[in-house]
Amino acid sequence: MMTTVFIAGSIKIKKLAPEFINRIANIVRDEMNILVGDANGADSSIQSELFRQNAQNVTVFCSDDMPRNNIGSWKFQQVHSTATPGSRAFYTAKDLAMAAKADYGLMLWDCASTGTLSNVLELLAQDKKSAVYINRDKEFVVVKQHSDLLRLVSFMSDGAKKTAERKIGLSKKLSLLANEQFGLAL
Repeated sequence: MMTTVFIAGSIKIKKLAPEFINRIANIVRDEMNILVGDANGADSSIQSELFRQNAQNVTVFCSDDMPRNNIGSWKFQQVHSTATPGSRAFYTAKDLAMAAKADYGLMLWDCASTGTLSNVLELLAQDKKSAVYINRDKEFVVVKQHSDLLRLVSFMSDGAKKTAERKIGLSKKLSLLANEQFGLAL
């Protein structure tokens, strides 16, 4: 069975770092299945890079009837959402679907985006690891257990943590994941 990778990132990041591009090149070279969203920012930049590398096994996920971006004219999968069109929850539905279908994640993070952080949390909740490229520090953090997640969160500013608390209930999610992992270890 072919490995499936969910590639995503912060909407504010438009330029892909060479280290991140190298990871994409490895995924394309190994002919893995690639799941990518349709948003502007990192999603469209990732799509441009996949197109540049002539990636074939790409599926673009969207919540609207048609993808907002589909640079390679790849197949796409619409994810139906009952949330208000255009809302955060409306677009989160496609991310949840990609996390469910993926074997692991490759994320590009600005240390603030709650959407990208939510993707990492969702993958970890499903016992799937993520390689998260910290754009500011130019390094990867592999998240495969709760302690890795705490390290990832340590890159966030206090303001970004407060925003994540308000938008996604970060401390509750961290606590739930810690309890799940502790329970699995018994």
